[in-house]
Amino acid sequence: MKLDLNGRTVQVDADPGMPLLWVLRDVLNMTGTKFGCGVAACGACTVRVDGQAVRSCVVPVSAMAGKRIQTIEALGSPDKPHALQLAWIAEQVPQCGYCQSGMLMAAAALLDKTPRPTDLDIDAVMTNICRCGTYQRIRLAIKRAAGMATGGAAHKVRA
Repeated sequence: MKLDLNGRTVQVDADPGMPLLWVLRDVLNMTGTKFGCGVAACGACTVRVDGQAVRSCVVPVSAMAGKRIQTIEALGSPDKPHALQLAWIAEQVPQCGYCQSGMLMAAAALLDKTPRPTDLDIDAVMTNICRCGTYQRIRLAIKRAAGMATGGAAHKVRA
């Protein structure tokens, strides 16, 4: 089966019913996407599919035919980090870091759809679980990234 993964076509030999998460991690050795719960509750496995945040632990790889998949590995690069990655660092979001790739992918999908999100927008979309409880920092980082992307003053947000 062929997948459009991070802007390139990859050939995958996997059972069509295998969850996308395990294809990414075990077949393609892309370990940035994390396993958390296996029931789509925590969001550690979040990737973007056609721009939408998707919990990859419950989606069969066969459902990905003809769709664009983006993982954390393609969100930014060391030379050109995504605004969210810069904001995550500036707001000191990561603690243990386990949930961060899923959080970043969900936040990227949010900003693509809602470039200037309100607290309500963020709360409605960011349903990923962070065991360290950095939710306030995540909200600040999303607003900071939104300001960077639109050239506004939101990057100076500090409550």
